[in-house]
Amino acid sequence: MLLSPVAECVLAFLFGSVVGLLVQRSRFCNTAALRDAILFKSYRNTKALLVAMIILTLGFTLFISVGAGNTLRFDVGLNTFAGLFLFGIGMVLAGACTVSTWVKCGEGNFGALWALLFTFIGMFLFSLVWSHTYWPPAPASMTGEPNLAALQLGFANAETLQAKLGIPAIFFGIIQAAVLFALYRAILRKEARGKAIHEKTAREHSAARPVLVSGAGAGGAVPQGVPATPAD
Repeated sequence: MLLSPVAECVLAFLFGSVVGLLVQRSRFCNTAALRDAILFKSYRNTKALLVAMIILTLGFTLFISVGAGNTLRFDVGLNTFAGLFLFGIGMVLAGACTVSTWVKCGEGNFGALWALLFTFIGMFLFSLVWSHTYWPPAPASMTGEPNLAALQLGFANAETLQAKLGIPAIFFGIIQAAVLFALYRAILRKEARGKAIHEKTAREHSAARPVLVSGAGAGGAVPQGVPATPAD
């Protein structure tokens, strides 16, 4: 069933509105998921990110396994990891990922507006630097052999493991989801240990703190265990 352009726009608007509301209310942020876990030992966003990755992994690989669409191919290489690393540095400096930057802009955060503006400016300037002479398109340079002139090292139009090995993609999706779930459980155990230590420390401090009891006469309140001095 094909939708009309108007119906597609309305559906996209409704979907985007729901996703935007969920992101804004949950305060979800990819940057915070990693930054808070490393710097502040807070795992709220980290757990949310892991759950989202588990759902996406299972859903995506299931669609690849049973879908009748075109075979998926990707351009992958060391340059991909370098780009992701630089993008991660930019997210930390901006204090938010691209998604939460959009949310903060909608909330009126002026700093987030500058970060979003220069994101587009940076992409535009990079497009001007890109040259077919020095940096040819990925399919022409990503051959699996080092290509320093093109700053590429990888494969163009790489096949999925399903197409390469004949094993359904959902098999690899289940393995990845199991690893992500193991990380999620490890975080839960770490939080449980931290909570137990915190409660134990609080009980010890409470037990060691002097308890004031009513003294006799003008002596007033004195710590428990210390004899009250009789009034003259």
